[in-house]
Amino acid sequence: MSKIEEKIPMKPFENITVLEFSTMITASFAAMMMADQGARVIKVEPMDMGDPMRYIGAAKGGISALFANCNRGKQSIKVDLKQAAGQQLIRDMMPQVDVVIHNFRPGVMDSLGLGSASLREINPRLVYLAVSGFGTTGPLAKAPAYDPIIQAHVGMTASQGMAGHTFIRNLMCDKITAYTAMQAVTGALLVRANTGEGQHVDVAMIDAGLFFIYPDSFMNDTLMDSDIAPQPLLSDLIYELTETQDGAITMSAATDRQRAGVLKALGKESMMADPRFNSMESLLQNIDAYRESLADAFKQLPTDVILARLIENEVPAARCLSRAEVLSQPQLKSNETIVERDHPLMGSMRLVRSPAKFNGEPLPVAGHAPAHGQDTDQVLADFGLSIDARQALKAAGAVA
Repeated sequence: MSKIEEKIPMKPFENITVLEFSTMITASFAAMMMADQGARVIKVEPMDMGDPMRYIGAAKGGISALFANCNRGKQSIKVDLKQAAGQQLIRDMMPQVDVVIHNFRPGVMDSLGLGSASLREINPRLVYLAVSGFGTTGPLAKAPAYDPIIQAHVGMTASQGMAGHTFIRNLMCDKITAYTAMQAVTGALLVRANTGEGQHVDVAMIDAGLFFIYPDSFMNDTLMDSDIAPQPLLSDLIYELTETQDGAITMSAATDRQRAGVLKALGKESMMADPRFNSMESLLQNIDAYRESLADAFKQLPTDVILARLIENEVPAARCLSRAEVLSQPQLKSNETIVERDHPLMGSMRLVRSPAKFNGEPLPVAGHAPAHGQDTDQVLADFGLSIDARQALKAAGAVA
């Protein structure tokens, strides 16, 4: 046991068993966070190739980095859910399962006899969480959904600049939905602890994405009376790259004192008296002119110089880091955010810890990402299947 584990007497999801049916990011990432916090997560994968995420991008030992980043700490079993024997196996496991999570389209699990009502009839304490793209009803309920599709539907592409559309080039909605699913499972388990009863939980990516982006991106769509005038969005005000002599910085001067600090750092104190910029209201109306007035001054100074001046004047600012610089910055070392270790198939790896700290200590990173079906026999034995029963399932092609 590590020193960190000794200081965390019990992880939040300890003694919780999760059965995960998923492909790609959303449900996989949610279940991995549960594994990081102590759950036993069993990933049920198709017989042939498993989760397609295994084969996307940089890989070694038959496991991609993307898959490893969303599936560490899990066990993998191969089950043919199209076979009656495979479906019955899952039903037989239910009395020992606390959480089922899947991201299949609405109706798929029901068609396999593994829907929420069927499984919760076997185990009334079961928390059953279904992730979908658009929900269970409505014109898009059966439509396929991937992250950029949801970004388009919830307004992320319309919220990245003053004009036009552009994507956040990151799987934002997938991971936002994963965090939402994780929180929902936590809430449902808390209800179960109080009532003894499980729950069915639905999480739609479109709902999770809009809930996440709405507070600031839809500021001008919240108040509905006709006497409300639209105002610039926060994204238009503070999410701005500022070019320097040798790179770029970003800064967030949100208060009068901080804005004065910017002008002092650039030797532009006279602008404080300019009526276009001397109040927040007037600045908002003249934000483009304000930025143009400062652009040349920023370009005359090296990044390190202007950063030092801004920090001296208590202006929140940062240099825009490369990926390599992100991973090597001293703050992450101080936080113990990044862990390096060896994977039996993938070799040397760099991992990022789950961000929550308990008792002031970071959680130890959960076990390795599994090879496809590496744990089938062990998991089935743990669930009480005899050698003969396991061999019969294998002979029938229901598991591997």
